[in-house]
Amino acid sequence: MSNYTVISSDSHVIEPPNTWSERMDISKFGDRIPKLVEVDGFDTWYTDGVKSGQVGALSQAGLRFDRPEEIIQEGQFANVRRGAYIPDDHIKDMEIDGVYGGLLYPSVGLALYERVPDPELTHAIFQAYNDWLVEFCRSFPKRLKGVSMILIEEDVNLAITEMVRCAKLGLNSAMISSYPRAELTYDQPLYEPFWAAAQENNVTLNLHVTTNRPSSDPGARGHGTAWTASWVQHDYWVRMSLCHIIFSGVLERFPRLKIANVEHEIAWLPFFMHRIDVAYREKQQSLAYRFANSAVPSDFMRNNVYHSFQEDALGIEFRDYIGVENLMWGSDYPHSESTFPRSREILEEILEGVPEEEKALIAGGNAAKVYEFG
Repeated sequence: MSNYTVISSDSHVIEPPNTWSERMDISKFGDRIPKLVEVDGFDTWYTDGVKSGQVGALSQAGLRFDRPEEIIQEGQFANVRRGAYIPDDHIKDMEIDGVYGGLLYPSVGLALYERVPDPELTHAIFQAYNDWLVEFCRSFPKRLKGVSMILIEEDVNLAITEMVRCAKLGLNSAMISSYPRAELTYDQPLYEPFWAAAQENNVTLNLHVTTNRPSSDPGARGHGTAWTASWVQHDYWVRMSLCHIIFSGVLERFPRLKIANVEHEIAWLPFFMHRIDVAYREKQQSLAYRFANSAVPSDFMRNNVYHSFQEDALGIEFRDYIGVENLMWGSDYPHSESTFPRSREILEEILEGVPEEEKALIAGGNAAKVYEFG
């Protein structure tokens, strides 16, 4: 097996039942605060009176290899892997998996981008989670890097203040919605101060799957095959956001800004990168912004955008076109689709035939650089 340092650019924690109840203003938000409730023998999250998550498949890492038929959405927090919410045990699980470091995203929190429409409540939920995550990462700052949850809507200054606060506390990257509200797409001027603050504070902005704000996504309603069909097409939303960011010149105006596309896999990228160049060249009548120095959209994809994938051997075949230094592997621990505890084995299969120096970059070197692992 190759000798390289492995860093997961997409791992998760699972929020304990008291994450929000102990950190939010009960006198102000009351029963609107996220809480874990037992329903028919299973633990279910409710936020603002609406079902917002479960703990089953989120915590069933490894089951896919031995008993995949037992994977279910429902579950009990008592059965969640300790490594999902206790830092020392998280490190032990990384040792089992042959992984040095992990970039940590929420689990329950992902769906709250879509499930909680009220911006004030969303801001408060995210701030409380960020406080918990700072505590989680504090004991292992070189190996555990937390991603702050940030909402950018009408008051961009709230988002900037929280992003900078978290960066000063050690959360040096931030998750923003993979696709915002339809009326607030990322090509609008209101975001300019936020992009500037992210660049100034060297905060990588992560677009993680399933973090859309309330939208027209039919999969969010889950009728019939809609959820699965939407899951297959998740990259649609991040593609739209990347188009808005690139075509509006954000990455030309902020050349040191880093964007990460997370858990959308990568095999679609060559076609997308080719297509945005074609659109820029042939659809000039619909694009008001033109780049300087003969630049084309795919230049910004290679210079500013990074891609976290899990199991996409097909995408690896196109690594030279996408950019070897833009690719970062992630385990998705401790979710049911995670590669834990066989990550090293699976990485070797995915990267078969790749030169050793490129393996080292994709398996951990690129993530170490982007997220400043020690």
